[in-house]
Amino acid sequence: MNGKYWNEKIETMPAEEIKKLQLKKLKEQVKHCYQNSGFYKKKFDSIGLKPDDINSLDNLKKIPFTVKADLRDNYPFGMVAVKSDEICEIHASSGTTGNPIVGAYTRSDLDVWQELMARSIYTTGGRQEDVIHIAYGYGLFTGGMGFHYGAQKVGTKIIPASGGMTQRQIKLMKDLEATILACTPSFAVYLAESMEQEEVDPRKDLKLKIGMFGAEPWSDKIRERIENDLGIKAFDVYGLTELCGPGVSIECPEQNGLHIAEDHFIVETIDPDTGEVLPTGEEGELVFTTLSKTGLPMLRYRTRDISKIETAPCKCGRTHARMARVHGRSDDMLIIRGVNVFPSQIEFAVMCFSELATQYLIVVDRPGALDTFIVKVELSEKASKDAQMDKNALKNDIQKRIHIVTGISADVEIVKPGELPRTEGKAKRVLDLRKGKM
Repeated sequence: MNGKYWNEKIETMPAEEIKKLQLKKLKEQVKHCYQNSGFYKKKFDSIGLKPDDINSLDNLKKIPFTVKADLRDNYPFGMVAVKSDEICEIHASSGTTGNPIVGAYTRSDLDVWQELMARSIYTTGGRQEDVIHIAYGYGLFTGGMGFHYGAQKVGTKIIPASGGMTQRQIKLMKDLEATILACTPSFAVYLAESMEQEEVDPRKDLKLKIGMFGAEPWSDKIRERIENDLGIKAFDVYGLTELCGPGVSIECPEQNGLHIAEDHFIVETIDPDTGEVLPTGEEGELVFTTLSKTGLPMLRYRTRDISKIETAPCKCGRTHARMARVHGRSDDMLIIRGVNVFPSQIEFAVMCFSELATQYLIVVDRPGALDTFIVKVELSEKASKDAQMDKNALKNDIQKRIHIVTGISADVEIVKPGELPRTEGKAKRVLDLRKGKM
C-alpha cells in the first residue's frame, strides 16, 4: 500500500508489461483448463486446438466462447478444474429459473478475490479507519462475502448487515458511525427514501462518505440522485459470479470508467449478434477470460453486458484499461414493435424529470397483434404535494422524451409515491407479459 494505491507496482504497470504478464498467465490458464477440465478438453479437441496454439494474445480469439448455458448444462461441478477436496467455498447466482450458476473457489481463488476486493475498496478511498456497512446479501450471492473479505484485508471495521430490515440498517449506520455503504444502487435509493420518511438527514445524522454500488446496471442520473440524497460519492463496482464476484473492475475517484484488474482478467468486446471481436473503443458485449482462477476457470466467457473499453491514460495514474459503466445486457434488450429498447434508455429518459422519484416499471404486453408499451413512473414526495403541478403536461413531456430516446411511443402512467414495488436486492424494472403470446 502506498498513498492512493493498494498495489502501486501492479496498478501503474506500463501497458506493455501488463500484456506480457497477461500472456504468461494466459498460457498457464489454458494449459490448466485443458489438462484438468473435461469440459474444456472436449471443446478444444472438437476443433483440433491445443494449448501450445495459444502463444500470443491475438491467439485468444481461436478459443471458442463459453456461455451461461455451459454452466447450467454442466451443473453443478462439470466444469470444475480441480479435485473435489480442493474446493473450499461455493457461491451461486441469484437467478430464479433453471439450474443456478455455481462459483467454486479454491483457497487460491479466495485469496485472489480478497486481494481484488481490497484493491477496489482502497481505490474508492476506503482505509483502515473506515467503517463499512455491507447491505449486500450474505450467502450464495457473492456480494456480501466479497465485500466482507476485501474489508477484512483493508482492515476496516465491518458491519455485516446483509439485506432487509431497512429501519434497523439506518439505525446501525447512525449508531455505529458507518462511513462506507456497500449495496445495490436500488437499495441505496430505497434507504434514502426511508431516511426521508424517518426524518433522518444523512449529512447531519450519518457519517457516510463513500458508496460502493453494483450487481445491477444504473445510470448517471441515479448516481446523481444517490449522491445528492445521501451526501456521498457513489462508485460503480463490477463483477460476476462466473468470474469471481465483485472486484473485476472498479471506478476510481475520476469516475470516468471502471479500471479492470488486467493482471487477473483479459477483456474483449464483441458484436453480440455475430461474435466478431470489435476494435477497442467500440461498444459491444464484454467477454472475459480469467487468468488466475483454478477452481472454475473461464475462457472467453460471454457476459451479455454491453459496454466499451477505454485504454487512454486515466488522471488517477492507474494504467489498467477501463470499461464504461454497463448500461444494459444484450439478453435484457426488449424488442418492441420491431425496435430494440434497453431498460437503461427508459431510466435515462424518466430520470431527466425532477418531479419523478427513481422508481419505474416497464410493462410490455401483446393482447392482440401489436405490442403495448407502458412505463409506470412515480411522483416524488415533493411533486405530489404541489397543487399547481399539471400531471397531464408532465405525462406528455415524459412521453415525448421516451420517444426521442427510444424512437417509439409509450403510454406513461404516473402513480403516487411509494406505489411501485421496492426491493432490498436487485431492482425489477421490466414486466414482459408477452411470453406465450409471441
